[in-house]
Order: sequence, then structure tokens, then C-alpha cells
Amino acid sequence: MSLDHSTIAIAETAEQIARCYPVVRELRPHIETEEAFVAQVQRQQAQGYLLAYIEAQGELRAVAGYRYVEFLYQGSFMYVDDLVTRSADRSGGFGGKLFDWLVQQAREQNCTSLELDSGVQRFDAHRFYLMKRMKIASHHFSLALQQR
Repeated sequence: MSLDHSTIAIAETAEQIARCYPVVRELRPHIETEEAFVAQVQRQQAQGYLLAYIEAQGELRAVAGYRYVEFLYQGSFMYVDDLVTRSADRSGGFGGKLFDWLVQQAREQNCTSLELDSGVQRFDAHRFYLMKRMKIASHHFSLALQQR
């Protein structure tokens, strides 16, 4: 499979969003149906969420959900909510190409940085982020207020 013949696009329609569901479900298994996924993405899009995907040979290989935000402590930056490569395509370069595209998008928007959180158990993802020259910059703390 060649990265040369892959394309990156933004999912805007319900049909495009639905095509992303099988890939995202590998990262977010708690979203149990395609319909629930499409509805949630559409709600988040109203808040500035963007859903990008990389496609090769008619199949989606990796998906990234992201947004542009601004905080007092650092100004404007890109926050990547979701970044997942289809399990069958891991180590195929698709995640790296999508990540590099995200970096370019952030630069074009004059962001100060690209930020993301990664579960402490996701060692393969951590190796990937460190290889991409990301730094572990902070601890993220969370207080559950209700059950999922």
C-alpha cells in the first residue's frame, strides 16, 4: 500500500463522518453505534471540532479529530482529541502522514503548539509521539462527575 496515493480530507457530511466510525471505534469503543458517533461529531462540529481522515485505495486508514483553542497560559494551539490508525494499517505510515498534516494545519493557523492527551496505558502511541518529537509536558488530572 503506497502513501503516495493517499489523500487527506475533512469529514463534513453525515456520510463522511459515518465512514470514519469503524476506525475511531478502535480508540473509542464506548461509542456503540454509528448513529451515536455521527450525532456526537455533529454536536462537536458546532463547537469547532474537525474530523480529518486519510484514505488509500478507497479505504480509510487513519482518523484525527481536532480543534483550535486558546488558553491564557499559551495562546492559540491545536488540540488533537482523537488520533487513530486502523489496526490493520499500523506501522504503514498513515498515522505519521496524518500527524504531519495536522502539524502543517496548526502552523498555517499560527498556533503556538499542537497538544494532545494520551492514556497512560497506550505505550505504542507514546513511542509514536516521542518519535514525532513531542514532549511529555504535564500531567492531566481528571475527576469523574458521572458514570458513562
